[in-house]
Amino acid sequence: MAEIINLRQARKDRARVEKEAKAADNRIAFGRPKKAKTLAEAKKAIEVSRHEGHKLMGPDSEG
Repeated sequence: MAEIINLRQARKDRARVEKEAKAADNRIAFGRPKKAKTLAEAKKAIEVSRHEGHKLMGPDSEG
């Protein structure tokens, strides 16, 4: 005899497994440690300040 299964529950189980697999892929693709994020933000801030510091001021510009 075949085993009787609940189709609704089987669909939910399959969807749950697929969702978890996608979440695992996203954690690998998009996840970064907090230390890496803050380091990148600090480097970006330094680059912006250097760029702003190299701007030329014309004779008719203020400041």
